[in-house]
Amino acid sequence: MVAQMLKTAGNELFYYTFPKEASNQNYEIDFLLARKNKICSLEVKSFGYRKHVSLDAFQSKFSSRILNRYLIYTKDIRKDKDIFCLPVYMVPFL
Repeated sequence: MVAQMLKTAGNELFYYTFPKEASNQNYEIDFLLARKNKICSLEVKSFGYRKHVSLDAFQSKFSSRILNRYLIYTKDIRKDKDIFCLPVYMVPFL
């Protein structure tokens, strides 16, 4: 649903994974959006929204290239440090 809303709003969608150190698992960034020669990273959560390990690791790795970080979830609007936490219905406005 989030992919459809982003695509309908005219966005080109990108997905990114990168390996976790000392693990066989990967970090996953659900969507990357290009804005002002920078990247906006989006993580979509249905639960467990208080943890955003992938967004944090992506920020550490590419901090100079990131414009904004977004967590899309089913709760109210809030800001967690520099992460904009947005309800799903606000996705078309990104």
